[in-house]
Amino acid sequence: MAASESCEVLVVGGGIHGVGVAQAAAAAGYQTILLEKTALAAGTSCRSSKLVHGGLRYLESRQFSLVRESLRERALLIRLAPKLVRWQKFFLPVYPTTSRRPWLLRTGLSLYAVMAGWDPHSLFRTVPRKDWEGLDGLKTDQLQSVLQYWDGQTDDAALTHAVMQSAQELGAELRCPASCHAVEIAEDGCLIRYEYQQELRECRAATVVNAAGPWANAVLARVTPEVPSMPVENVQGTHLELPGPVDQGCYYLEMPIDRRAVFVMPWGQRTLLGTTEHVYTGDPAHAKPLDVEREYLLAGYRHFFPNRSREVLDAWTGLRVLPTGGGKAFGRSRETQLPVDNQRRPRLVTVFGGKLTSYRATAEKVMGVLQRTLDRRPPRCSTAELPLAPVDWPDEKAGIWTI
Repeated sequence: MAASESCEVLVVGGGIHGVGVAQAAAAAGYQTILLEKTALAAGTSCRSSKLVHGGLRYLESRQFSLVRESLRERALLIRLAPKLVRWQKFFLPVYPTTSRRPWLLRTGLSLYAVMAGWDPHSLFRTVPRKDWEGLDGLKTDQLQSVLQYWDGQTDDAALTHAVMQSAQELGAELRCPASCHAVEIAEDGCLIRYEYQQELRECRAATVVNAAGPWANAVLARVTPEVPSMPVENVQGTHLELPGPVDQGCYYLEMPIDRRAVFVMPWGQRTLLGTTEHVYTGDPAHAKPLDVEREYLLAGYRHFFPNRSREVLDAWTGLRVLPTGGGKAFGRSRETQLPVDNQRRPRLVTVFGGKLTSYRATAEKVMGVLQRTLDRRPPRCSTAELPLAPVDWPDEKAGIWTI
C-alpha cells in the first residue's frame, strides 16, 4: 500500500460532470483529485448527440427551469469556448403527419427566444419554399413548412478534455487510469482506496463526489456505511455515422412511427443520425448498438432523406441515467439529482442524470452542497469567466469535429 495522500474534494469519474466538478472545486480554492478508471470522456461523454442546446422539446413537459438554465449555459459556453462550441442552424420540417403544427412550433420557438433573452441567435424564421431544394435532399413531397432556429453543437470529448485542462491549471490533480475500490465515510471525512499505476493507494478526503454516470450505483455499492442507491435506469441512445455531411445544418425530425425526435447533424465529413432510447440492464462497459436501433434510425432517415446514402460507417451507443418510472424514457425528467449521505453535513454527493449543456451549472450546485461541510475560503475565480481551449490528446477520434 502506497503512502496515503489527502485532499478536500475527491471526484470519481472523468466524464463531463466529473471534470466540471473538478474545475468548480479547484476554482473555489479546494485541493482536488479526480479518479478516472479508463480515460477522460471514455463513456457517455464521447457518445452524446454533441448538442449544446436549451432543450426545445422540454417546453412541452413544462421543464421550464431546465430550459432556462440550459439556454443560459449555452450562451456561456459559446462565449467561453468559441473553438469548441459553435452556433448551428436547426431545421424543423412539417408534413401532414407531423403532430406539432406550425403554429405550435412557432409558439414554442417564441417562448424559447424569450427565455434566451431575444439575442440575435434566439430568433427564428420560416424557410421560403424556393429554398427547400437546397436542404440536403430533405423530402419535399407533401412538405408544408420548414422553420429554422439556432442552437449549439460541440465535440463532447474535446469539451471534456478542455474542462479538465482548466481544472488542472487551477491545481486539480488527475489520476488516470485509476479504479476506486472502496470509500469509507466517517464523521471527519472519507477514506478512499484506489488503484493507480499498478499499486493500491489511500486518500483521505473531506468530501467525495460520485460522478461515475452509468456506474454511479456501482460506486455506491463500494461505500461504507451503506448509502442507498437511487431508482434509476441506464437508457442507451445509439447514433449512426453515414457518408457525407449535411451542409445546411441540423435537422430536428419527428419519427413517423412513434413521434420521437431524432436529429440529423453534420459531424466532420460525415452525417450523424440519432438517437434511440432502450433501457439497458447490463454492464455499462458492454453497451452496444442493437440491430433494432439501426433499423429504426435508418427507416426514419430513408423517409426524410430518400436519396442519401444509408451506408453505416460507424455506430456507437451512450448511456443516459434517468429516473425509473412508467412511460417512455423520452418523456421523463432530465433534471439532475444530487443525493447525499447526510443532509446536514454531507460527505458524499452523487450526480445522477444531467445534461452536457448544463454541466457547469450542475458542478456549481454540487459545490453548493459540499460547502455545508467544507471550510469557506475566498474563491480563486468563477467558472463562468474561465475560457476553454482545445487540448491535444492521444485519441483516434481527436479533432474529428473542428471549427
